[in-house]
Amino acid sequence: MNDIRRSKPILYYRWLVFLLAAGYSLYMMFFSSYAQLGGPFRFLTIWALLASFFCASRMIAVMEDRSDMRWDAMVTITAVLNGMVVFLYWRLYFIDPALVNSDEPVWWREYYLHLLGPMLQWIDALFIHRGNRRPLWAAVGIAVVISLYVAWIEGIVQRLSNFPAGSVTSGLPYPFLNDMTFTERLTFYVSNFMIALILLTIVVILAALLNHLLPRRPQATP
Repeated sequence: MNDIRRSKPILYYRWLVFLLAAGYSLYMMFFSSYAQLGGPFRFLTIWALLASFFCASRMIAVMEDRSDMRWDAMVTITAVLNGMVVFLYWRLYFIDPALVNSDEPVWWREYYLHLLGPMLQWIDALFIHRGNRRPLWAAVGIAVVISLYVAWIEGIVQRLSNFPAGSVTSGLPYPFLNDMTFTERLTFYVSNFMIALILLTIVVILAALLNHLLPRRPQATP
């Protein structure tokens, strides 16, 4: 009997996830402002969006036998990046929306980028793909992505941009970062890496539990 994770409804779901991620990726790349260096690529949200887009394409490729890889580490890295985006955005948003938005947010864009899109990817990662045979590789990948992002915004974006401006510096993509000293920002980055490792642990454990509890094959009927 066939694995239910390779059924047509699952394929249709993955195509929906892929098309939404592709559409929003194209929208953000071509309709975002490039007045400041890097345009939309200044934001971790867009890095997570592009990771979701790539991940969705690989899940379809696996189902259609166009890839021999399981992409375990990539699925987990993407789930953790999405978790960081959701956690940090809404935590700061409920304190003060100005901490994360330098202009008036567009509801259909913000809700997809910071809630619906990540949720769709989590559903695939936890309930469809399940499991992770390479958690250490995922941890290394997360460390690399976070390090690259911090180096990008601190070493290039901040030095060549002047907006948004804060009480300490200017040019960092998220307004609240410009009100922090470099030492404070470094502490913030490290603390968020620790949050990422906690999220990684949660994702790996949940995926393993669901892989054990949920059936892979349809129940036989008498």
